Amino acid sequence: MKILVTGAKGFIGKNLIESLKNIRDGKDRTRSILDIEEIFKYDINSTIEELNGYCSKADFVFHLAGINRPTDHADFMRGNHDLLFLLLETLKSHGNKCPIMLSSSIQAALCGPYLNSEYGRSKLAAEQLLQAYGNEMDTPIYIYRFPNVFGKWCKPNYNSVIATFCHNLSHDMPITVNDPDRELELLYIDDLVAEMLNLLEGNTQRCEYDGLTLIPKSDGRYCFVPTTHHVTLTDIVNLLKQFRAQPETLMMPAIPEGSFAKKLFSTYLSYLPEEKILFPLKMNIDNRGSFTELIRTKTNGQFSVNISKPGITKGEHWHQSKWEMFIVVSGHGLIQERKIGTDEVLSFEVSGEEIKAVYMLPGHTHNIINLSGTEELVTLMWASEQFDSEKPDTYRETVNKWSMNGNRKL
Repeated sequence: MKILVTGAKGFIGKNLIESLKNIRDGKDRTRSILDIEEIFKYDINSTIEELNGYCSKADFVFHLAGINRPTDHADFMRGNHDLLFLLLETLKSHGNKCPIMLSSSIQAALCGPYLNSEYGRSKLAAEQLLQAYGNEMDTPIYIYRFPNVFGKWCKPNYNSVIATFCHNLSHDMPITVNDPDRELELLYIDDLVAEMLNLLEGNTQRCEYDGLTLIPKSDGRYCFVPTTHHVTLTDIVNLLKQFRAQPETLMMPAIPEGSFAKKLFSTYLSYLPEEKILFPLKMNIDNRGSFTELIRTKTNGQFSVNISKPGITKGEHWHQSKWEMFIVVSGHGLIQERKIGTDEVLSFEVSGEEIKAVYMLPGHTHNIINLSGTEELVTLMWASEQFDSEKPDTYRETVNKWSMNGNRKL
C-alpha cells in the first residue's frame, strides 16, 4: 500500500507518518494486517510535480493540510478548499479513485461559538467539495470533524491551548485563563492516529451531526474518533501545576490507563526544556549509607531506594498497618523478620544476581543486613503509604539476633 499524507510537516501529519513508518519498517507488529510499501509526504514546500507523481501512485490519501491562522482571511478558503480541489483534480487526472480521508473541524458546524467562523466556513466548503467528488467518482471518502487535538509536537501559541499551557508552564512562563469554567472537548493525538490506522484496516466509526452534537450512525456521512475528553480549563491548569511541581513534591498524580491526566502528563513532558529533564533527589546520607525517596502517590504508597554500606544493618523496626516490599538489585544481603511477641526469626538471603521481592509483614519487626565486606547493598523499597511524620506507624525494636539455624531462606 502506498499512502499519501498532505500536511506532512504539521502536528497531526508528523505523528501519523511516524506511526506509518513504524509499521512499514516492522517496528510496530500490532498492525501486521497493514502492508505499507511507501509513504508520500506532501507539505507546503512540495512542488506541483511531486503532488502529481504522488497522486498517480497513491492507494490511500490522508488529507491533513490546511490553514487555521492566516494573516488574510481569504487564505482560509485557499488553504482549506482550494488545496483540496487541486488534490482532487490531480487524482482525477490519473483516474485514481483511491479512498480519501479529510481532516475537518467541529467548527464546520457553523453554530454556537462557531456561528461566524471563517475557518469553519472554509472547512465546510471542503467537506461539500469532497462529498461531491466521492459521489461523482464513486470513491470512498472519510470526513472527520476533529475537536481540539493535543499531544506531543503540537506548536505552542498557535492553535492549541494545551500546547501553549504546557510550553509556558514547563518554561516558567505565565499563562492566561480568561474563562476558567469553560469546558473543552479534547482529542489526544495517539487516539486520533489509532483511529487513522483503524481506518486503513477497514474499521471506522460513522456518525451524523445535530449542530455540535455527534450522533453515531452506521451510514452517517461523517466519521469520528470514539475517545475524547471533556475537561474545564481550571482542571487542565490544576493538573499541569501538579506535573510541574512533581520534581519537588515527588507526588505522582493518579494517571489511570486511558485517562486524560495520563495523556496530559505525557504531553506536558514533551515540552520540558533540557535543564528540567534531569532533576535532583534529596539523599538522606549518614555513616550507614543513604536513603532517597523516589516517587510518592496519593493512592499507592511511595517508592524509595536504600543504599547500605558493607556490613551495615538497617531497619530494626515494625509497623502496625503499613507494609513494605524490599527488592535488592545490587549486592548481597540478608532480610530478617520476627513477629512481635515471638522468638522465631525468618531469614531471607537476597542478591542482585537473582532479583526477588520480599514482603515486610505488618506486625513483624524487620531489618536488612549487607553481608558483603566490600560492596554496597542497593535495595528498592515500596511502602503501602506515604511516610507521615505526624503518624509514622514505625516502632523501634531489634529483630534480636542473626542466626540462619532453623530459619527459612529465600
